[in-house]
Amino acid sequence: MTEQIRVAVAGAGGRMGKEVVKMVLEDPDFRLVAAVNLSDEGLDAGTLVGLPACGVTLSKDLELALVEGKPQVLVDFTTPQSAYSNTMIAIKHGVRPVIGTTGFTPEQIEDLDKQCQERGIGGLIAPNFSIGAILMMKFAAQAAKYFPHLEIIEYHGDQKLDAPSGTAIKTAELIAMNREELRQGNPDEEETIDGARGGYYNGFRIHSVRLPGVFAQQEVIFGGFGQTLKIRHDSYERAGYMPGVNLAIKKVLEYKGLIYGFEHFVD
Repeated sequence: MTEQIRVAVAGAGGRMGKEVVKMVLEDPDFRLVAAVNLSDEGLDAGTLVGLPACGVTLSKDLELALVEGKPQVLVDFTTPQSAYSNTMIAIKHGVRPVIGTTGFTPEQIEDLDKQCQERGIGGLIAPNFSIGAILMMKFAAQAAKYFPHLEIIEYHGDQKLDAPSGTAIKTAELIAMNREELRQGNPDEEETIDGARGGYYNGFRIHSVRLPGVFAQQEVIFGGFGQTLKIRHDSYERAGYMPGVNLAIKKVLEYKGLIYGFEHFVD
């Protein structure tokens, strides 16, 4: 039998964190060795997600949990405010970070990559773990070669902290690799309400919708002479991200350095 991969989860009590804990406990290739959350300290992680008790209790102290649990991989779905420091703590202890939290700056990503390289371990920051979303981004990047006029519209619930989403930013970055900067629209265009045209990136616009009842959707709309093309992805529940997280935990063991974007793990 192949040795199980030892996994720790930060943000284990959050909505995404609970899905990760459940996935890890149900996969025979994994062994949950630590679960960290600011609340529910002492509660069994299995009980937390509606499964039988697993013997791993929630801790508030990430560093102590890593020292005691000795995981190979840390999966982090916390907040932009804590994910950066969590990642540095993981790397310090030789634990490979798999980060689903967005909001990292390019400078932070570069710094974390350097730290991973120095430790000889791999790491991943992924704005989106959905394989469908990754394909949407790849298809949009290809379409931009032929339809350079485009706009991105992303939809999330009203409690999401960052705008635009990490997925929208990553999509824009991939598009920009295949498209020269082109300032779209009428050169005399004027916003009579500030922000009406959305955020500006490489000549095109990104729009963020935040409403209760919405989960996570994104569409990229391309316009050309006499035609439009729409590439859209819809997520309906958090469990849909778990096959991607599962793959990331396994693949990150094969890399050195920090990878930005789950698309690098999807051929």
